[in-house]
Amino acid sequence: MGRLISIKGLLLLLVLALSAALIAVAVQFRLFERAWFNVSQPAEAPAHSLWLSDYKVVIEAKQLEGVAEDVSALTYDPDRKSLFTVTNQKAKLIELSLEGEVLRQIDLVGFGDAEAVEYVAPGRYVIADERPQRLVEVRIDENTTSVNAEDGQQLSVALDLGSANKGFEGLAYDLVGKRLFVAKERDPLRIYEVRGFPNLDPSKPSSVQISENHERDAGIFVRDLSSLYYDNLTGHMLALSDESRLVVELDEAGKPISSLSLLQGQQGLKKSVPQAEGIAMDEQGVIYLISEPNLFYTFEKKAG
Repeated sequence: MGRLISIKGLLLLLVLALSAALIAVAVQFRLFERAWFNVSQPAEAPAHSLWLSDYKVVIEAKQLEGVAEDVSALTYDPDRKSLFTVTNQKAKLIELSLEGEVLRQIDLVGFGDAEAVEYVAPGRYVIADERPQRLVEVRIDENTTSVNAEDGQQLSVALDLGSANKGFEGLAYDLVGKRLFVAKERDPLRIYEVRGFPNLDPSKPSSVQISENHERDAGIFVRDLSSLYYDNLTGHMLALSDESRLVVELDEAGKPISSLSLLQGQQGLKKSVPQAEGIAMDEQGVIYLISEPNLFYTFEKKAG
């Protein structure tokens, strides 16, 4: 009898330990918040929203020809009607067509770990150098073959330096409000708002202001941040998470209102997106996504 009781006790301890481990994983990956968000979604799309659940994949896992690995980040250039991404090991700025064809590769000189790129004005971009937490303005034209970090405006933002290799991971720009949003990957996850950089009119003085919104950041139920996109029509932001395999739409107040899953079987995907690193959108509402090592995706809203 005593042996039977001890076996039952051992099984009970095992069940309790397993339950505690599952709860810890659920808390770590924000699964409870995500589940509550899913069950509380309205039946119809709210007005003035992108409503990501209506999107379906159109181009899936197209390999970027001549790009072996390490693509990171994505931005849409409304003037050129093309996309730009960066590679971080052998630093390059790469221009892509809207169909995922490589148009050209531009050498990045003086960058340690280029992780994000964002269009801010015609021919002008900001690149985030992750480990030194440095933002660098670069300029290109039709004939540019290389750019040097020392030639543009720079802003070093030493925030949460104790998080090794968890620095600036994504950028987004508000073309109307002239605000640059900077995503810190995690530990802790943060979205910083930067005003005054880059200074698009050097003839006028500009002071740099950096602000945070901890309440908004705490409400984003993802494990990490890989990339950001700011939609100037709605004022909403898209937050991309690699580890959570998810894109979350945030309204003007920073409240999550819709999501797009990057898991196999969701949004028409035949396979899960392996490591989502960059997101952008054009004027027609097409969502473009890049994944390591060198994969290209597009999502479009289904008719009706």
